[in-house]
Parts: sequence; C-alpha cells; structure tokens
Amino acid sequence: MKFLAVHPSPLMYTKVFLRLEPLGLEMIAETARRCGCQVRLIDLQVESHQDLNRLLNDWQPDIVAFSLNYLANVPEVIDLAKAAKDRLPNSFVFIGGHSASFTAEELLEHGEGKIDAVLKGEGESGLPLLLRALKDDRATLHAIPGVVTMNGSGGQPTFIPNLDDLSPARDLIKHRKKYFLGMLDPCASIEFSRGCPWDCSFCSAWTFYGRSYRVMSPDKVVEEMQRIREPGVFIVDDVAFIQEKMGFEIGEALIRKGIRKRYYLETRGDVLLRNKDVFRLWKQLGMSYLFLGIESIDEGGLEKYRKRIDLSRNFEALEFARSLDIMVAINIIADTDWDHERFRVVREWCKEVPEIVNISVNTPYPGTESWLTESRKLTTRDYRLFDIQHAVLPTRMSLEEFYAELIETQRVMFTKHMGWSAIKKLSKNIGGNLLRGQTNFVGNLWKFDKVFNPALQLADHQMPVEYQMKPPVRDTQFASAKALSQSLYVHQPLGRASRQLDDDTEQFVDESRGV
Repeated sequence: MKFLAVHPSPLMYTKVFLRLEPLGLEMIAETARRCGCQVRLIDLQVESHQDLNRLLNDWQPDIVAFSLNYLANVPEVIDLAKAAKDRLPNSFVFIGGHSASFTAEELLEHGEGKIDAVLKGEGESGLPLLLRALKDDRATLHAIPGVVTMNGSGGQPTFIPNLDDLSPARDLIKHRKKYFLGMLDPCASIEFSRGCPWDCSFCSAWTFYGRSYRVMSPDKVVEEMQRIREPGVFIVDDVAFIQEKMGFEIGEALIRKGIRKRYYLETRGDVLLRNKDVFRLWKQLGMSYLFLGIESIDEGGLEKYRKRIDLSRNFEALEFARSLDIMVAINIIADTDWDHERFRVVREWCKEVPEIVNISVNTPYPGTESWLTESRKLTTRDYRLFDIQHAVLPTRMSLEEFYAELIETQRVMFTKHMGWSAIKKLSKNIGGNLLRGQTNFVGNLWKFDKVFNPALQLADHQMPVEYQMKPPVRDTQFASAKALSQSLYVHQPLGRASRQLDDDTEQFVDESRGV
C-alpha cells in the first residue's frame, strides 16, 4: 500500500521565530514503512497545497494520513482531508496527532463522511493494527484501540511498549535545511523521553500521556544522534532531565562518541535547581539555549496555572541559568484580564532581565483542566484563533486595546533581542549561518511587523467560520477533581507503573505537586 503522511501549514508564531521538523510524523512514516508500505511525506510548512495536489494526482496513495498536533490547524486539515477524498475516493483518509486525540468525534462530524477515521494517542502503537485491518478486514476498524470512526470507537489507545523501537524517517524530508529554531539554523529535533508527571492546569501533555513518563536508553539516543547531520538540535522533551542519572548517562555516552552539537532544551525551574550538575555537563556538550516555563512573575499567576513552584524558586532558577552563560528563554502567560498597567509592568520587567521573554495568551484547550474549569465563556469557537496569540476569552480592555498592548509588549522583547543592536552582538553567529547558506533566521527577522500586527489580529476575529468547536462541558457534571481529571485522559493513567522514575525522583515529583 502507498502511504502519504501530510503535515499542515505553519502557524502565526512559527512564521517568524522557528520552523521545526515534523518529528512525530516522521515517526509515523517510519512505522508505516516497517509495516511494508511505500511511504512519502510532505510538510506544508515548507511546501505548498499545490505540491500536495500534484503528489496526490501523480502518486495516488492508498492511504492519506494528516498530522494534527495544533488546534489552529483544524480547518485546514479538514479541508485538505475532504479534498483528498474527493480527488481519490477509494483512498483511506485519516487524522492523528495530539489535538486530534482530544477532538476526534467532532473532526469526523466536520468531515461529513470524507474522513474515514481518527487515530487517537500514540500513532506508532495504533497504526500497525489499523494497517492490518485495512488489508484484512475493514469491518473491524472501529474496534481497534485508539481508532474512532463514524461506526464507533475502539476504546483506550495503547502505548508503544519500548521507545527504543522507534526511529524517525528523516530521509523522507526533502528540505531539511529549512528547519530552524532561532539561531540554530539549520536545526533537527530529537526526543529523549515522552510524557510529563506533573499536572499543570493549562497543559494537555499530562492528560494525553496519562501522567506517564518513559525514556529512551542512552545507546538509542546516541544511535539517533549519529544520524543527525544538522549542527543544531532541539530536544523536544516536555521537561528535560527530570532524572539526574538519565542526563548524565546520555551526556557521557555522547562524549564517548565525540558527538557535539548546539542544543536547545526545555525544563522546569525546580528540575534545573535539583539537577544543576547535569545542566553544567550539557553546557559543556553544547547546550546553547535553555527554555524555562516560568509562566508568571507573581504568585497569583503561578497559583492560577498550578505550576506548584513558588516565585522565589523560579527566580533562583533564573539566576542559576544565567550563571551557565547561555541564552535563556522564558514564557509569560498574558491573561485576557490584564489591563494597561499590567502590560506596562511586564514590559518594564522584560527590559530589565537578560532573558529572551516570550509572551503567550491564556488559552483553554480541549484536553486541559482549564478547558473545563475556566468560568469565563469563550468569545469564539473558531479553531484558527486557538493559537496562544489570539484572545478567545473576554478581555477587560477592548479587544483592540488588548491586541495593541500585546503586540507592543512583544515588539519591546523582539527589539531587545533581535533589533539592530542585538544583531551586532550576534554578528559572528549570524555570519557563520550565512556562510553555510542558512538564511532562515536572518530572513525571518524582517517578518515581525507583517505577522505581529494588532489590526491583522483584530481582523482575524471577523473571518467567516465554517467549522466551529464544540463548547466545553463545564465541571458541574464531575463529582470530584479525580473524576474531572479522568475525563480528560487519552491514555489510561497507570500510576507509578507507567513512570520510569527512580524512587527519589518520584518523591520529588509528588512533593512538587503537593501530594
């Protein structure tokens, strides 16, 4: 069977600051290839809808699989899936990915019979079963774990037994030099672990993975790293190096093989403080960027988003990160209740600190606890606006004023780190990229005002809406917090058994969760 994997177009933020290789879809493509399929992959971040149409016409795949990790891509993916079915009526069209797992039934409704199935959970686990059913007995599709069709659902998806069995089909990507993350240009992606044992109210990583946490072995990590040719590498783990032992073992294995890259990774402030020596080692290995999800600069915000780390510890973590002499990036969540003064305070704070500050808008997503508990009513059900750059909750100021303040705050941070004075400081790194023919980062610097524009964001709210999200079912139906959490899970939580954490780390996680 011919299997075509499709990644949708870029979103607002990725049009300027980054463009990441579709690692998850590469994993799915390799899984399909191991099942005996002829496989191709097209990434619409770097190719066009016309390219996709030509591929459908010329190659005529038997199966078309769309990746849907981001909610804002829903309308595009639905339209593309319908068009693929119209073009190839005998093909099997399905959707998978993170956001698809939380919206499966409504995606099928929007598809109007032209989307054959949605595959929930880890695709590498469910895909072989789906492919076998397509070959042997299509009538059993709806009974496969994780598969949802108009005829029914197969129930809870299952985990892939061992992450060491996975590999991405990096060779199927045509334009590898198009992927970058800031000055890491070009940049590949890799995962060392999957899942997150914490339970932040604004995040759906823990509800997707059932609060599990699984790791790849150091040998497998080294094997995958040896296949990466790019000098920059983004470690995509939700929280890097939760366990000190894992961080050391991987780092030491890379040293033995003489592998040195420039790394970008993300972690929590309390993990950074707990495992300082690990991050010192990774600084020696080439860690260039460290992202910390601070989320708020006051205690009230931390409590709201249930980060379960106090403000003083966050600032202590920032101080340690600065001591590593690397680029440190942090995220602040802007609530739609902010007023002019609140934005002004945040801007002044951002000017004073050396970190790169990213600001995102508080957005309740399907699969997050805040989706069910947020008391404010959504002002829109347009999927396209759920990109953490638009306001989907009522704003205290007028929407026009809110966007003006938001963009001004983002512009202050952009100018500080990517304006002319900043570029002069980075000239050596930028020059090196240009000498290698890499222009992604430099070229995108001129796009800020074209992409981040309050008038354009305001106009986005006036777009005709063909596909509307289902509204959240509020928490009044749940008798307890435990029942609420269980209603969100994609993968069945298996407790400690699903977490590859040593006793000390498990205790640390529990204590940081207030258990």
